[in-house]
Amino acid sequence: MCFFNDFSIVKGATNDFSEENKLGRGGFGTVYKGTLGDGRQIAVKRLARDSGQGDLEFKNEVLLVAKLQHRNLVRLLGGSERLLIYEFMPNASLDQFLFDLSKRMLLDWEKRYNIIIGIAKGLLYLHEDSHLRIIHRDMKAGNVLLDAQMTPKIANFGMARLFKTEETQGDTRRIVGTYWHNGTTSDIIDPTLKTGSSSLRDIIRSVHIGLLCVQENVTDRPTMASVVLMLNSISMMLPVPAQPAFFLGSTIDPEMPALQEQSCNEVSTSDFFPR
Repeated sequence: MCFFNDFSIVKGATNDFSEENKLGRGGFGTVYKGTLGDGRQIAVKRLARDSGQGDLEFKNEVLLVAKLQHRNLVRLLGGSERLLIYEFMPNASLDQFLFDLSKRMLLDWEKRYNIIIGIAKGLLYLHEDSHLRIIHRDMKAGNVLLDAQMTPKIANFGMARLFKTEETQGDTRRIVGTYWHNGTTSDIIDPTLKTGSSSLRDIIRSVHIGLLCVQENVTDRPTMASVVLMLNSISMMLPVPAQPAFFLGSTIDPEMPALQEQSCNEVSTSDFFPR
């Protein structure tokens, strides 16, 4: 990891943190696009001076991300007291594709399936394969970045925390979704997807796996290792999912049957240990 100790380098790369280079604003700061002298592009997260709780989240992100390295996690290049410098993701975040009709059409099922598997592998690394055991605690489409090849990169570790080696499960306080008990999976499939028999099978299987992950009984939920195995093994039999810990009745918009923004992007899980 290289460190940008000279503030003037970052200031110049972002054109003095200009408005036109602003990529977005997070919970405790603003993210800017920057271009270094050698042409490399970076993303710079700048902690707001009046961020309050953001100071703790910022330090937490530095401590955790600096020790992690996986192709499905965003890579920290360096930083200072109030700046974090990351690799730049040209395709922004997953939510900008899912919740925009024109961009959503660019995500065929193959791309989506690769994104699903990539996210699962990133979480598996955090839960089991890293020398640290980490729970993200803020997984949502807005915290999944996409590189030029649409490879997913889990980002924003301000809410993440370490957990003990012996901890493998815990209580889920808040999970939001729709409970698919009438066998009408086709009602929630994005109509922009062109589904053949094989892709429809994979879509239904992915929904099935998702339901297994949010079952009310913690011990019934699969570990991330099992999730990755299920996603990669089409022939593997899946158990019937029980009712989720919390669910909303379906209020499906006929124009957007696959996407419920209320439950997909703005609400995330909290205070639970991963399986």
